[in-house]
Amino acid sequence: MSESTPTPAFKASHASRMVTLSLHAFTQLVRMKVFYFLAVFAVIVIGSNFFDMAQHQGPESVGANVLRNIKSWSLGAMALFAVVISIVATALLLPRDIEDRTLYTVLAKPVPRIDYLVGRLMGVLLLVFVSLAVMDLLMVAALHLRTGMVMEMQEKMAVGRGWPEEAIQSLKQETLASGVNWQLQAAVLAIFLKVAVMAAICLSVSTFSTSTLFTTVVSFLIFFIGHFQADALDFYLKGVEAGTSTFSQYLALGFSLFIPNFQLFNVVDGLVQNQPITLLMVGKLVMMACYYVLLYTLLAWWIFSDKEV
Repeated sequence: MSESTPTPAFKASHASRMVTLSLHAFTQLVRMKVFYFLAVFAVIVIGSNFFDMAQHQGPESVGANVLRNIKSWSLGAMALFAVVISIVATALLLPRDIEDRTLYTVLAKPVPRIDYLVGRLMGVLLLVFVSLAVMDLLMVAALHLRTGMVMEMQEKMAVGRGWPEEAIQSLKQETLASGVNWQLQAAVLAIFLKVAVMAAICLSVSTFSTSTLFTTVVSFLIFFIGHFQADALDFYLKGVEAGTSTFSQYLALGFSLFIPNFQLFNVVDGLVQNQPITLLMVGKLVMMACYYVLLYTLLAWWIFSDKEV
């Protein structure tokens, strides 16, 4: 075996360092009491159960609207909290490591800077994963209980209005399909993928940032700009057809390749409206998230490798 080829032991040492650094970052963030937002999420989920529709509506409207309301509020809150916690947590890590001199201790061992950055990013993603898992359990529990209550209400209203048994059973099946299902978990996965990309972006910003506030503001700015990325790609495609200048076309294309289109991860609205989430859609989101996480992690490594610490 040539010297340039990494041995399994060398690869294992890289992996073990990254895991150790990620667990340390996770512990740091937990000690900052970032899990307090879970209490707010629980209040939102519980509160969404009280937004019932008017009782004069038909049984089919009651079931659809109540369950749609719970999913909309819950998934919306999950997306909001996950994005905020990923940006804030990532922005805090590097300055905190410099402040308590953890960074100097780690790099003096020596630990490759790419291992340090990947480990820190993994720690943030572990925090987000645990947070989303807890919120997901709360949402699923509330939705499951509410589905049973809605089905009971629907049956009483349908029987009172003289619905045939076949129609009642069909309505129950539709209500069950609107409750807990795998597509709900696909929406949660889409939220995690978007947050993973956002954490990688924030990590790259933090490597050249002068303050936590600057990192946070710039990261949120990129997040909002990413929701208009589709417009840049649309301009590029229309420019090709209309013969726009080559510079403008490539500028728009470069923007679309460097800034993620966060609109593609917003599958919540479609799910609430009972639009199907296919495995092909999920696969495309996974590949796109992997591309941007790798891109911004390598960018962070390139910047951080020349930084004096």
